[in-house]
Amino acid sequence: MRIGLTGGIGSGKSTVASMLVEHGAALIDTDAIARAIAQPHGAAMPAIEAAFGSTVVSADGGLDRARMREIVFSDAQAKQRLEAILHPLIGREAERLAGQAGAAPIVFDVPLLVESKRWRRLVDRVLVVDASEATQLARVVARSAWTPAAVQAVIAQQASRSARRAAADAVIFNEALTLESLAREVHALWVHWIALPPAA
Repeated sequence: MRIGLTGGIGSGKSTVASMLVEHGAALIDTDAIARAIAQPHGAAMPAIEAAFGSTVVSADGGLDRARMREIVFSDAQAKQRLEAILHPLIGREAERLAGQAGAAPIVFDVPLLVESKRWRRLVDRVLVVDASEATQLARVVARSAWTPAAVQAVIAQQASRSARRAAADAVIFNEALTLESLAREVHALWVHWIALPPAA
């Protein structure tokens, strides 16, 4: 079973991912892969520097994430150029890790699953963790140093809630759930999906 897990920033997707791991899933976090390949000497850095110049390279040779965020949020073509570099590398590393998972169900944590299209073909089921934009904003501001405007910019760049829900095989509406209630929903879904064969 290959499960694609997605949700907007501040939706609680990472918490759900951790709960799925507790049930026995192998987690492949594409954000973590993206960070790794943009570290100093990372596989993506030569192509990123060639495409965007040295201003996006930090002093240690890794990606200057704040600078790159400014660029892609103000230029849709720049965002596409960056994704054209990152996505194939992320995809190859994700499949390599999946090959090491053995028989365990695999959860691919993919923030841009709906936007990238290709991921839907690579997973058996899609699980969306959903929350209102107001809740997303409040959660991210509370846990980080981001301004509300910065969080809103990220939300605007991501797929709409309706687009994510339309792509889902299941949705967890994580708006006012306690951790215990969220865990119960994850458990029920795990039992249901793992007990049934993947959709044709």
